Amino acid sequence: MTARNFVATHAQGATFKRGLRSFFEYRDLGVNQATGGQVDAHVIRAAAGTDFSGQPHQHGTTFQLVYILKGWIEFEYEGQGRVRLEAGSCVYQPPGIRHREVEHSEDVEMLEIVMPGNFSTEEVASVEA
Repeated sequence: MTARNFVATHAQGATFKRGLRSFFEYRDLGVNQATGGQVDAHVIRAAAGTDFSGQPHQHGTTFQLVYILKGWIEFEYEGQGRVRLEAGSCVYQPPGIRHREVEHSEDVEMLEIVMPGNFSTEEVASVEA
């Protein structure tokens, strides 16, 4: 077993950057680079002072898991309706499921793990199929 792609990140000194959604900030955990794009993992938090506008979309993934670390968030999922997730909640989002963020607490933080690491995102007209 090789340790060539071993990665460890720590909260102290961590940086958050704007990313896919303008109302969130993302902390890269180094997994995408370590796995050559096979898996991505990041912490997402609410960006202070930004307007919230969750547009319906879907991702080109083979696996997507979101675990709520702090606060709460509400999503609307195709075929499921609204789902509220609070600290300690976990959701597996099947590949291609249409969804949107409905609202979230100002202190929300989430861990997201996605395969592949370089997945696509497509805006859709609505959450309904």
